[in-house]
Amino acid sequence: MAIKHALPVTREADFAAWYQAVISEADLAEESGVRGCMVIRPWGYGIWERIQKLMDARIKAAGVENCYFPLFIPLSFFAEEADHVEGFAKEMAVVTHHRLKGVDGKLVPDPDSKLEEPLVVRPTSETVIGKAMARWVQSWRDLPLLTNQWANVVRWEMRTRMFLRTSEFLWQEGHTAHADEADARTETMRALEMYRDFAEAVLAIPVVAGEKPENERFPGAVATYSIEAMMQDGKALQAGTSHYLGTGFAQAAGIQYQNQEGQQTLCHTTSWGVSTRMIGGVIMVHGDDDGLRCPPQIAPHQVIIVPMLRDTPEDEAVIDYCGELAKALGGVTVFDEPVRVLFDKKPVKAANKRWGWVKKGAPVIVEVGGRDVAGGNVSVLRRDRLYNDAGKTASEIVSREAFVAGAADILKSIQETLHASARQFLDARIDRSITDKAALKAFFDASSKPGWAEVSWSRPTGDALEGVVQWLKGEKLTLRNVPLDAGAVTGACIFTGAPAVERVLVGRSY
Repeated sequence: MAIKHALPVTREADFAAWYQAVISEADLAEESGVRGCMVIRPWGYGIWERIQKLMDARIKAAGVENCYFPLFIPLSFFAEEADHVEGFAKEMAVVTHHRLKGVDGKLVPDPDSKLEEPLVVRPTSETVIGKAMARWVQSWRDLPLLTNQWANVVRWEMRTRMFLRTSEFLWQEGHTAHADEADARTETMRALEMYRDFAEAVLAIPVVAGEKPENERFPGAVATYSIEAMMQDGKALQAGTSHYLGTGFAQAAGIQYQNQEGQQTLCHTTSWGVSTRMIGGVIMVHGDDDGLRCPPQIAPHQVIIVPMLRDTPEDEAVIDYCGELAKALGGVTVFDEPVRVLFDKKPVKAANKRWGWVKKGAPVIVEVGGRDVAGGNVSVLRRDRLYNDAGKTASEIVSREAFVAGAADILKSIQETLHASARQFLDARIDRSITDKAALKAFFDASSKPGWAEVSWSRPTGDALEGVVQWLKGEKLTLRNVPLDAGAVTGACIFTGAPAVERVLVGRSY
């Protein structure tokens, strides 16, 4: 039996159009009227709030303190860090005037309001935070200095896509200063592991953690590490990064301290961050042809109660029953928090409500009608098991008491099922057998959704690296990262023929 799905387009027919349909039908975000900027709607922002809350707890548990720094950064701050500014120059939005005036019925910048120095709208905060660190750090006793901010940033993207690549987006950015390289590198890897664990345990997204090749490093960094997630179209999404910055940023900003011997010493700094791009990853890893499937840990509401009302006298009993159910569920704990339950009382047909919540990806939808009240039951629909073998929605009728008692286990099961399914998909689509460029090209030419290849790599530099990058660019491929848990290295690099020293992931990407 053919299933009539809730979305107007399937993943198989047009993955890009499907992605946009999920965002629209699930009420996650919409266009704002400003190119590349989006309005994040309550359900989408609720997911971000959950990500923010759970990530913030991990950040603070590591001894990192939250701060806030200005949206506007003097251009001169960037000019002091040449490598850094070059990497962002094409994406910077710049403010040159602070007032408009009317001329011939039009608003134009007032020449008399021209700023003495242009201001860059924050693309990242290494420079402005570096200036603050230079003031805050004087002695070895002030280290390590561990800061983070939750903020918005602006990078004027040429090709935009909601959540994945927008001109303005939300993120957190950690910035730390340390007495020596060893301590800074430890912090860099701590942040990377925090992101890896968060993606796996909270977002239910399996990822590969590893070091970025030289050409993919953050501008000005000594080393960049990432977590890479595989989307259902086989492409890679860089879901989080952590950077060891060495002493270059400290040199530019004057971040130094007096060591225990009384000598002035440059600090070693790090930065690390994740953004609303994670929501795009959740959509493309877990979504199906009916919309989003939201992992219970980040769902704004984990259980939705939908009353089946018929404009009859029994409606009052149904409403009372649903209210009691909501109260009972509120006393259940899952993932160390009370179950987040919503009793949907909106005057909309129950069937329309159900499919609305299906598209939003609510983990559990509970429908209650007059017969359920009479029998002390509820009708339960798990979003990860939407259809039965006959192609019909797989609602299960259980007693109210049994459902309340097992609600936490159901939500844990959904979280685990989503992760296991995504893990199986990832593992099945990484080819580690490729030994030459011809085979690599054939692998990616064979399918529009091939996955990734993990190949031998000699870590070339200079012209040799540039040659590899240009060849990959011609094939619309990129180097993703060198997995930390890659297998034994044997043979020659498939790109240069030199002895391999590690293995690197290659794939198409967002």
